[in-house]
Amino acid sequence: MGPPAIAPPPLALVETAFLASTTSLLWLINAYFPIGPIWRICMPIPIALVYLRWERREAWMTATVASLLLMVFMGPVRSLFFLMPYGLLGVLLGYCWRRRTGWALSIGLGTLLNALGFFFKVALTSVLLGEDLWIYVTTQVTKLLNWVSLTLGLLIQADLALVQLLAIALVLVNGLIYLFVVHLVAWYILDRLGAKVPPPPKWVQIMLELEVE
Repeated sequence: MGPPAIAPPPLALVETAFLASTTSLLWLINAYFPIGPIWRICMPIPIALVYLRWERREAWMTATVASLLLMVFMGPVRSLFFLMPYGLLGVLLGYCWRRRTGWALSIGLGTLLNALGFFFKVALTSVLLGEDLWIYVTTQVTKLLNWVSLTLGLLIQADLALVQLLAIALVLVNGLIYLFVVHLVAWYILDRLGAKVPPPPKWVQIMLELEVE
């Protein structure tokens, strides 16, 4: 991708403010009217769009302003839950897409950041509630493992180490699927807005019968 278009600074500020408010609005809608993962998929995209249209500074401004708006409307805790991982994820994806990195690298880095965001949320919520929520997570994974073993007729002793490894694996797999869908949605939408996202790998194009220019 070539260098960003040279435009007066006010245009960058206007776009930054508009997309920051759009991002915070997506978070508010998801908080009060959750309809599955639809809004979560869109949250990092406006920040990444700012990075593609301008540069790193404007992307960080967008993430920061969106976090400050959410701090005003929903308090500092919800603001932190947005910033980590969605705000940082938008900056990371914008960085990768601007440098035309392949989907494998950007999805891999995004998956790790998404997992860190999950563990950050669990840790902070545990501190605020005075309870270890990781115990709740491992309990649910243990129930899942027991159900699978009973269904398949297997005798699996669910020790703590196995349960925790499975819990971490599920978090990573969930993040992997999430980042893959984010890439597909961003490629479809941003390409039509003139912000070029690296095209999907060949196997994705063949599987989904996509037409890439």
